[in-house]
Amino acid sequence: MKIIVTSIFVQDQDKALEFYTETLGFVKKHDVPVGKFRWIALVSPDELEGTELLLEPNDHPAAKEYQKKIFAEGIPATMFGVADIHKEYKRLLESGVKFTIEPTKMGEVTIAVFDDTCGNLIQMMQN
Repeated sequence: MKIIVTSIFVQDQDKALEFYTETLGFVKKHDVPVGKFRWIALVSPDELEGTELLLEPNDHPAAKEYQKKIFAEGIPATMFGVADIHKEYKRLLESGVKFTIEPTKMGEVTIAVFDDTCGNLIQMMQN
């Protein structure tokens, strides 16, 4: 068994698609209409056949509440790995991304946390 798709709740699929592709650099793999929403799945440019990230609309009240509460508590919705966290931090800062935690060494890893502008905090980590 392996993880093939994971999802993140977003407030606005179009805004999320723009942020995750244009700012973060993910590649759109699927964009399929599904009722009033879309199945939008992204992949890493380094792993085009890798795990997909689904931009899931937070239309359900439980999804909105979950997203709102973990954001308020400062809990990242997901984590992305990076090869050079300081380089990525600088690149994202220059793109206007707001960080809640700048690169911080935590034992064997270094983490940073940013706001994805779509209702989530995202943690990036370098081993």
